[in-house]
Amino acid sequence: MALSDQLTKLSARVKELEDRAAEATTKAKNDLQKEVDDAREAAQAQGDALRKSAEASKGKISAWWDTVQSSWNEHLAEVRQNVRDKKAAHDVKEAQKAADQADDDASFAIDYAYAAVEEAEYAVLDAQLAHKEADDLAKS
Repeated sequence: MALSDQLTKLSARVKELEDRAAEATTKAKNDLQKEVDDAREAAQAQGDALRKSAEASKGKISAWWDTVQSSWNEHLAEVRQNVRDKKAAHDVKEAQKAADQADDDASFAIDYAYAAVEEAEYAVLDAQLAHKEADDLAKS
């Protein structure tokens, strides 16, 4: 897939997330739970696909991205365990604390995604520059 197509896909996905997040505030708890479960499954599937892609791309992508992928996988495992642990809490105070931390986690995830988009911008532009440099060398 061309880089521009990947960026278009990313943009559409972010818009979808924005719409779903806005709608979530008006949903019934059971409906929202279903969406959370679906989102978790989708995130897991995307993570699995990314891991397979990274494994298939060994030697094609930089070692730095491989390290980032490993770190991200570890982070996701910790987050998912933390979510499971918090769901076990039944105390109102603990539930509010868990909700506040979920807000903080979501905010950080958005900041992290924003940073990833910034890094993607750099990578896309750097790739385009590399192609131009290769073209210049081919001409001389």
